[in-house]
Amino acid sequence: MRWIDKLERRYGNCGIPYLLNAVLIGQIAVWFLVMFVDQRLYTLLPLLRAPLLQGQVWRLVTFVFVPTLNTSPLWFLLELYFYWWVGNALTRAWGDFRFTVYWLAGMLGAVCSCLLTGAAGTSGLFLSLFFAYAWMWPDQQVLLFFIIPLKVKWLGWAAAAVWALQFVFNTLSGRISLLFGLAGFLLFFGPEMYAWCRERITGYRRRKEWEKKWKR
Repeated sequence: MRWIDKLERRYGNCGIPYLLNAVLIGQIAVWFLVMFVDQRLYTLLPLLRAPLLQGQVWRLVTFVFVPTLNTSPLWFLLELYFYWWVGNALTRAWGDFRFTVYWLAGMLGAVCSCLLTGAAGTSGLFLSLFFAYAWMWPDQQVLLFFIIPLKVKWLGWAAAAVWALQFVFNTLSGRISLLFGLAGFLLFFGPEMYAWCRERITGYRRRKEWEKKWKR
């Protein structure tokens, strides 16, 4: 990634330390305030086009602090722990600057999606973190439900399959949202994915040609 190397040499000191940790702590704080103080706060934070165009520009940032409310507190904490683990592993591997660029690219993708479709959230942002982890460390083993040992690549393929199904059977606005949500991943790993796919297709064709020759 020559472009990111050039940016890092010039602006490497602009990375935000502990960026994801701040986001996750913010989500815990918002969850507590919404659940126990004032539920109306929740309506002021999401990324929505109509209020954004009316001047509520804080939504460009606050949407990343919107927590998941349609689940149990325990599952919410487990979800945050998982993304803390994934995000900090990426930060250690990349450094603060590259992780900041990755995260901001995802935020920009969400904003573009919001302007096109009317609304956007953080699901694509967090999914892109997991995809990045699975791409970089596919053979890392994790315990699914703290019991079943699985390599990260299989979880990554499962998540990719669910994403693909949602993309195929979604509305146009839903497809745009799903695609733009992965802006950071596509920016960082798009060329590698293209080269990987081309290599696999080329290898498959050569194998088929070899099999045909031996069958004659």
